[in-house]
Amino acid sequence: MRSLLVLSAAALALSACSGEQADTAVADAEAAVDRVAEAAAPIFTAGAEPAFVEDANACTTMGAQTPRDISFKAGLNTDDSPLAGDASGMNLCNIHFHAQAEHKGPGFSMYAGPAPDGGYRCNGTNDLTAAERAPYDTKHVEGVDVGDTIEVHWVHTTCDIEPGEGLGSCLSDTCENPRLRVETQVFLVVNDRGAMDFTKMDYMPKSAGMHQPGMIPTGTGTPVVFRGSTTGPSYTDNKCSPLNVTWSVRPQCAKIDIATLDAWAEDNVFNEDEAHGVRTLVRDPRLISPIR
Repeated sequence: MRSLLVLSAAALALSACSGEQADTAVADAEAAVDRVAEAAAPIFTAGAEPAFVEDANACTTMGAQTPRDISFKAGLNTDDSPLAGDASGMNLCNIHFHAQAEHKGPGFSMYAGPAPDGGYRCNGTNDLTAAERAPYDTKHVEGVDVGDTIEVHWVHTTCDIEPGEGLGSCLSDTCENPRLRVETQVFLVVNDRGAMDFTKMDYMPKSAGMHQPGMIPTGTGTPVVFRGSTTGPSYTDNKCSPLNVTWSVRPQCAKIDIATLDAWAEDNVFNEDEAHGVRTLVRDPRLISPIR
């Protein structure tokens, strides 16, 4: 097919050229076809997700664990810790993001490989236009490129704190048993100034009431709420996180403009400028709570 395209394009050019001009025309035609083929090639080809193997040493006496497949409602973990209330009544304490989606959901189910660099990709990854896929030279954010998937966590706490670096900013010496809630959105990173602006989702200085982000996306489905834990590649099925967290995960991806993510990474109160790794999806039903 490629050779036919090159011959067709070159024939048009050769009708008016000869000699060196003809050679140049053929070379230009080949380059044009290569650019079209490159723009149409899949960004990512999903691999086969490995079969679940039960870990005999799984930490089944701990509370419910995260991340999980939010389409899978069943769970055998008996953790009945109270769910945190609405995020609007809590303080935003941290914003960070992970390379690939840690969770698996209806809109992000393309297996990207094992942790810590795997996880899941948005299902629309290979449907981006050539313009959305155009390379972008980031200056401040690390570990993110056009066509990548990221999972953003807006962490909220019942403690009276100031937003800052790491999950330690969500705790305090005077707040012994806080409730934590993570609002979650998975994004497909694109080179498009018309896509969502991440700087608008940043922490807005507190004027009254609670610390809050400027906004969290809507229109990506009703969030799935469940009991879980903190995440990240330091935890496994036999090394569980001890913290109880209420999760609120939106089931569909949204597109985010890479330029705005790069701008946010240049200056934010959380000192975040790179993607975190992911924890392997928790599939052992003994480690996940039922979704009501």
